[in-house]
Amino acid sequence: MERGYARSRARNEAAREALEPLGPDERPTAITVAAVVAALIGLGNLILLLADSDLHHRSRVTGGIVFAALMFVAAIFMWRRAYWAVLGFQTLLALSIVISSLALLFAENVEAVIRSLVIIVPAGVLFWFLIRAMARLQMPTRTR
Repeated sequence: MERGYARSRARNEAAREALEPLGPDERPTAITVAAVVAALIGLGNLILLLADSDLHHRSRVTGGIVFAALMFVAAIFMWRRAYWAVLGFQTLLALSIVISSLALLFAENVEAVIRSLVIIVPAGVLFWFLIRAMARLQMPTRTR
């Protein structure tokens, strides 16, 4: 067992050493794509709110505005390469994948299957590419 752990540790360290920290003006493509996607989701959410003729439900409007603001904040800070923003957006991607996968379990027609897959596949691909980008971004050190 120890030999297996030693090989695993050696592979992990080799992978970590192969990563190069980001330069001062460098932004990985995955983070750029994630920032644009977050901005488009926020903008789309606001457009759908404005297009809704039934604005009597205050909670729906408030929730929509708060979510759009959250997406805009995530987009801005991902563009600035903030680790916490990328991590938060990745969390939202993971939740979207899980919820869409659960919806896929109960899909009753082809349209429902396609709708679920339209969320699962792109979110999964973006999630995967953000993992390596976050490793290069590296966790900031705490100052006390």
